[in-house]
Amino acid sequence: MNRNENKNVAFYTLGCKLNFSETSTIARSFESEGFKRVDFSEKADIYVINTCSVTENADKRFKTIVKQAQKKNEEAFIIAIGCYAQLKPEELADVNGVDLVLGATEKFKITDYLNDLTKNDFGEVHSCEIEEADFYVGSYSIGDRTRAFLKVQDGCDYKCTYCTIPLARGISRSDKLENVLQNAQEISEQGIKEIVLTGVNIGDYGKGEFGNKKHEHTFLDLVKALDDVDGIERLRISSIEPNLLKNETINFVSDSNTFVPHFHIPLQSGSNDLLKLMRRRYMRELYVDRVAEIKKTMPNACIGVDVIVGFPGETDEHFLETYNFLNELDISYLHVFTYSERANTPATEMDGVVPTKVRKKRSKMLRGLSAKKRRAFYESQLGNTLEVLFEGENKEGYIHGFTENYVKVKMPWNPEFVNTLHQVKLTEIDEDGLVRFEFVNKQVEVA
Repeated sequence: MNRNENKNVAFYTLGCKLNFSETSTIARSFESEGFKRVDFSEKADIYVINTCSVTENADKRFKTIVKQAQKKNEEAFIIAIGCYAQLKPEELADVNGVDLVLGATEKFKITDYLNDLTKNDFGEVHSCEIEEADFYVGSYSIGDRTRAFLKVQDGCDYKCTYCTIPLARGISRSDKLENVLQNAQEISEQGIKEIVLTGVNIGDYGKGEFGNKKHEHTFLDLVKALDDVDGIERLRISSIEPNLLKNETINFVSDSNTFVPHFHIPLQSGSNDLLKLMRRRYMRELYVDRVAEIKKTMPNACIGVDVIVGFPGETDEHFLETYNFLNELDISYLHVFTYSERANTPATEMDGVVPTKVRKKRSKMLRGLSAKKRRAFYESQLGNTLEVLFEGENKEGYIHGFTENYVKVKMPWNPEFVNTLHQVKLTEIDEDGLVRFEFVNKQVEVA
C-alpha cells in the first residue's frame, strides 16, 4: 500500500495567476505520490500555502491562513512556499504552526521533503540563493476554475525600484515552445475552453528558453504557435508590459480565431517624473500610443491598467496628473495598488514618503475612477452580440460568465451552463454593475 494514500493535502494560493498555475502543478505532484487533495476548508494532514509578496496585505494574510488550517487540524503539517517564502523564509518559519518553508527552486520538489510529517517546534527552512533560480519549471492550472492559467515565462530582468519579484523569482527565463504547446494541448484535452497566458514578464518570452540569454523565439512566435493548437476556444494574454506589446502582436490578435480582444497593460503612473523614479522602461506617451493602436484595430477591446498610488515623491500634482491621464484614456478598468515599502528595494531609500492616510485617499479616488470606467465600457457594449463563457460557481443563486472582451454577465444559476459558450446580446446593466443579456437563436428564459 502507498504510504501516502490515506493522507489528505490542501492548498491555499495568495497572489497572482502565476501562483495559481504553480499551485495546481504542485498539487498534481502530490496526487501522483498518492496523496488525496481536499479543499482548504476541510481537515487535512498537510496544508500548503503559496505566498505572495507584492503587497503588505498579502504578508499579513499569511498568519490568518495558518490559523485557519490549525483550527481544522492542530496536528497538521503546514508548509509555506512562494515569493514571500523565498524573500523572508526565517520570518515565515517563526510563525506558530509552520513546519516547513521552501524557496523558489525547492517548492517544485516539495514531496521530497515529506519523509517525516512530525510537527516541528520551529519551522525548517530550505531556501536557495536567488541566483540559483535559473532553471525553468513549466506549470498550468486545471480543475480549479473554468479558465486554465498556463505559465510560459518566469522571473524578470527589469529593475523597477518598488518591486521584489526579481529577488523572489530570479532572472527572466522561458519555457521551451514545444513544452508550452504540449501543455496547451493537455489543457485542451481536459475540455477547458479558455487558457490565460501567465508569467512574470510574458512579453519577454523567449529569453532563457534554452538556458541562454538570447531569444530563440519571440512573444509573437509564441502567440502564433498557440493560435494553431487544436481544441482551444479562447486564449487570453494576462498582463504585458507596454514596451513589449508590439504592433505585430496587436494586429495578429485582431485577426486571430482564438486570442480575445482583452489586454492588461501595467502603467503604474501617469507622470513621467515618477515613471523615471520607478525605472519603468517607457514614458506615458508610449502608453497612449499602445492604447490607440489597440482601439484602432479592435474598437471593442477591453484594456485593463495597473497603477500604483503613493509612490515616494508622488505630490498632489503628480497624482492629479495620473488621475487626469487615466480619465482621458480609452481604458476599461484599473487595478489599483497602494504603494507599500518592500525590504531591499531602492524605493525604500527615496525621499518624499507619502503619508498612509494620503495613500488611502488617492487609492479610493482611483478605485472610484475604475468603477466609472468599467461602467462606461459596459454601456458601450450594450446592444452588441458577443460570446459568453459561463463559470462554474453558484454565487447567491446566479451563474456568471465573461464575454471575449471581458464584460461580466449574470443569469439565474443553471448548472447545465457551466463551462459552455453561448452567443448573447447584451441588453442592460443591473444594480450590481453586471450586464444582463438575451440568448441569440436559443429559447432560454433569463430572469
